[in-house]
Parts: sequence; structure tokens; C-alpha cells
Amino acid sequence: MKEKAKIIATLVVCVVVLAAVSVLSGFWKRQQKEANLKVGIICSEDESTPYTYNFLKGKYALEEEYGKNVEIFVRSNVHGNRAEESMRELIRKGVSLIFVNADTEAAVNLAPEFPKVQFCQISMPDISPEGKPDNYHTFNGEIYQARYVSGVVAGLKMREMIDSGAVLPENAVIGYVAANKSAEVISGYTAFLLGVRSVAPETVMRVRYTGSWSNFPKEKETARTLIDEGCLILSHHTNTMAPAIACEEASQTGRRVYFIGYHQSMMDVAPSCALVSVRSNWVPYILQATDAVMHNERIESIVKGNVHGNDISAGFGENWVEMVELNKLAMGQGTEEKMNRVIENMKKGKTKVFQGQYTGVNPDRPEDTVDLGKGFEECSKYSSPAFRYVLKNVIIEDN
Repeated sequence: MKEKAKIIATLVVCVVVLAAVSVLSGFWKRQQKEANLKVGIICSEDESTPYTYNFLKGKYALEEEYGKNVEIFVRSNVHGNRAEESMRELIRKGVSLIFVNADTEAAVNLAPEFPKVQFCQISMPDISPEGKPDNYHTFNGEIYQARYVSGVVAGLKMREMIDSGAVLPENAVIGYVAANKSAEVISGYTAFLLGVRSVAPETVMRVRYTGSWSNFPKEKETARTLIDEGCLILSHHTNTMAPAIACEEASQTGRRVYFIGYHQSMMDVAPSCALVSVRSNWVPYILQATDAVMHNERIESIVKGNVHGNDISAGFGENWVEMVELNKLAMGQGTEEKMNRVIENMKKGKTKVFQGQYTGVNPDRPEDTVDLGKGFEECSKYSSPAFRYVLKNVIIEDN
């Protein structure tokens, strides 16, 4: 019996040792593999603009998560033909994963040539994800959700001003500094207005276009024009802080104009009038996509979100969109509680954004209209926004 017990004990020890060796072997192989990963990041601008500053939070998250196991190369201010040149340069350096926030077709064009490189680009309306190479991926935050919530914040401030008698209902006008008439921009400002009107239905909105994503002087001039036209709260879909600065300067002269920011907090440049900001949070996608590449997994099998083939979108539920720095000194009464409640309902699918007694008209094709009484589900097919209809009677386009 004793001899038999010794044999069993010896076998158990052998099994444990073999298991430990196997685990350690796998661990070291994984570590070796991870240490070899090189990641490229292609940016249309640099960190001086809120748009790229926000995107590069993903870089810092990678550094914190993986340390020396990941080598990261960033190329900023990449435009036009430079995008392809920059990507080829990174591939020569051994990069096998490239994140792109630039408006370029270089990534999708290079993907067939370099099948071992994974190209991950913020989705563009002009590039459908259908029929694209398996190593080309698109992603986007469902920012319309945050835009709607920021509208609720603005609406509560407008409601407070109307109820106190500081503003007449017929003067409840907000403004929007918009880059262009793309679906991405129209979807965002429509969601913003619908959020405002959910608590202050008297409100209408004036929209002025700058014709550029980043043009500090033009954005500031456009914001000033909207202020002169009587807009009491402004927001924007452009890449600089110029509209926030214009509102702060107006407020300092006695014309208090409140502001809703994009990409980052605007409290540093507009402390007296910034109410809150919205941002897309790229960190979850960048971290999860990197993890997938490290372990030879399909990106869309690892990243959590609404998957459409090689395309993914997500909102508050997956922390892909966020509200940034609510100004408790300037906000309307009850704003924080209401904001959090709307976000929770959004996560549960209880809040329908593009719905109501409105008719929208496509500015490029007036015969193309939409009845929001039936509702419109944004990002149902792709991560790129699709709502491109200007609401009649409540949105005034000035140029």
C-alpha cells in the first residue's frame, strides 16, 4: 500500500510540474510575442487641437497598460498624400497595427498590399465598410447619445432662464458652429437640439458652417456672429477651442453666453460659461483592438460594441462616449441628477433620440425627407452617422 501511495504521489507531482511548465512556457511565449508588437498612430492634426489631444489618450492608455511590451510611433499633421507615405514608413519599421483618425483613403487602399498589418480607422461616410479587406477595420463612438445629453444640460439652463423671466420664450435661441453639412455634423447638432427641446421646447437653433474642421479664426468669427444674432447658448462640431473662447470673451463684456464643448473640457478657456463637454472615448477600442492583435484574434471578436462586420460602434453602454466636467457653478438647477438619469436610460435603450413631431429635409436632395414621428435609428447599420436631415421650422441654416 505504501509503495502504491508513493507511486500515486510521484505521478501527481509530475502532473503538477508538467502543468506549471506548460503555463510558464505559454506565459513566456506570450510575453515574447507582446514585446514585439509595434503600433502606429496616424493623426490629421497634433495635440494642440482638442480632436487629436483626445484621440491620443489612447496612446497613453497603451503605454500605461503594456509599458515596454508595445512600441508606439505617432505621426501628426498628416494630410492628403502624406498619409500613405507615413503608413508605408511605419510598416517598414515593423508596425503591424495602425490606428488612423485622419480623413484619408490611404488605409483602405494599402490594406490589400499588406495583409499582415491591421488598419483601424475612425469611420468615414465616404468609405462603406462593406466589401473591404479583412485587415481593414472601422470604428466610431455613437456621439449622438452624448450630444443629446449635452442638449438636456443646455435645455435645463434655457428653462431656468425662461422661468426666471431673464429670457422671453420667443428669444430662446441657441447656436451651433459647424464644420460642414456632412451627416456626421448634422446628426450631432440635431441630437443636441432635440435634447434641448426635451426640456425647453420653445428653443430653436441657428447653424453656421465654417467650411473646415480646423480654422481657429473662422470658428471664432462664426461664434461671434451667432452671439450677435442673439444665440444664448452655443455648441460646436469643429476641432479648436475658438468658439468657447468667443463665448467667454462675450461673457466678460456683460453678454453672458453659455457653451457646450466637444472633445475635451473647455473650463480652462471658458470658466464662467462652459456648462459641460462631450467626447468620444477611443481608449476602449484602442486597448481591446491591440489585445486582439497581440493574441492573433479577430478584432471584432474581442472589442465590445455593436458589430457590423469589420465595423464597430458603441455609446454610453461601453464607455465609448462621455460627458466631461459639468460646471456646477453655472448649470441649471437639478442638472446633474437629470443628466445622470438620461444617461442611464440611454444605456437601457429607453431614450429615443431621433423621434418627435418633426420633418427633416436632406440639404443635398430636398426631395429626400424623413418623418421623425416614425423615429430614426442612428448607427443601426454602420458606425458612421447617417442622419443627414435638417429639421424644418426649428433649425435655421445661415450659410
